[in-house]
Amino acid sequence: MMAQTVPSNQRVLGLIGAGGRGQYLMKLCMRHPEVRMGAVCDVYEPRLEQALSATGNKAKPYRNYQALLDNQEIDAVLIATPEHWHYRMLLDALAAGKDVYVEKPLCQTPEQGVELVEVASRSKSVVQVGMQRRSYDLFLKARHVVADGTLGAVRMVRSWWLNNDLQAPAGKLQGPLDWEQWLGSAPRRPLDPVRYFNWRSFADYSGGVMADQGAHVFDGIHLLMGAKYPLAVNASAGRIHRPGVDTPESVVVIAEYPEDFVACFTINYAAMHYQPRHDQLTSLDGDHARMDIGRENFLVYRKGEEEMPALSDVSGGFDKATEAHINNFLECMRTRAVPNAPVDRGFAAALVTQLGNLSLREKRRVRWNVQQNRVE
Repeated sequence: MMAQTVPSNQRVLGLIGAGGRGQYLMKLCMRHPEVRMGAVCDVYEPRLEQALSATGNKAKPYRNYQALLDNQEIDAVLIATPEHWHYRMLLDALAAGKDVYVEKPLCQTPEQGVELVEVASRSKSVVQVGMQRRSYDLFLKARHVVADGTLGAVRMVRSWWLNNDLQAPAGKLQGPLDWEQWLGSAPRRPLDPVRYFNWRSFADYSGGVMADQGAHVFDGIHLLMGAKYPLAVNASAGRIHRPGVDTPESVVVIAEYPEDFVACFTINYAAMHYQPRHDQLTSLDGDHARMDIGRENFLVYRKGEEEMPALSDVSGGFDKATEAHINNFLECMRTRAVPNAPVDRGFAAALVTQLGNLSLREKRRVRWNVQQNRVE
């Protein structure tokens, strides 16, 4: 039998982590005629089967990501696993010479982030971290408003994210799960479907909802303010009210920046439940004007004219952000340009939340020494 001719511009992708987010990213990639999903990997059989079905059962199934990385046909991988796997999988994918789209947060610790930035800087691979505001037209337009001086000097940025998630976590396996492989570097524990399905609420696998959502928020602030690494971070949290978990749902994080501003992020998942388009807001407090930016619009209020916005913009919906981010990744695979959210930007956003969790544990203001890449 003659080998099938593969178009020269075709890109063969593999998915590692076939949960809801992973399948969403995969389907966005499959909209592009130059993309073929060649492989899907997951340690939970029902999700593996579901993702394979979404490819028309044309992708090859894997139950171990290392075996997928060994497949020389695969040009790039989408990593959409729980947070505690991002660091190891990204290192291994770079070692295998793959381009990578990795979901946020980039990593769990500052030490991991420093290593990833160094390794990625020496790699020829394209790496996009899944912080989609960097490709979102709404935030890109807002960045220009800040940069052109419309707001004046911005010394404080205030942001909140509100929701309600206080019900006891639940989960029931519908098929085989390779629990030991899923745990990876995390502490050994007996098989627990609740931890598997609710990993974002457990410190073994995540920085909690503050880190999960805070990486998005702080990255948006970094983009708008032209900032990168913080000088210091201080955090406070309320008691944990959700039964059976070990990360707080109500947290305040204050980050200080060398660009001469302070950013305050407040997340409260003990509030009322909001429609997604209304669940978050970031306010940039300039001395000439204030900008309020949410998921799908921004408004600018000038000094002395606070009743009506002087400038505004509305997006076509927040899904457009991820679509644009995937498009940027695929385009950079073709051109070999630096993508919109490279590893160093992914680390800067994750670092703020990591320092915030360290502040909670040690009950102190935590400094970051950017020259020596270490916590003080």
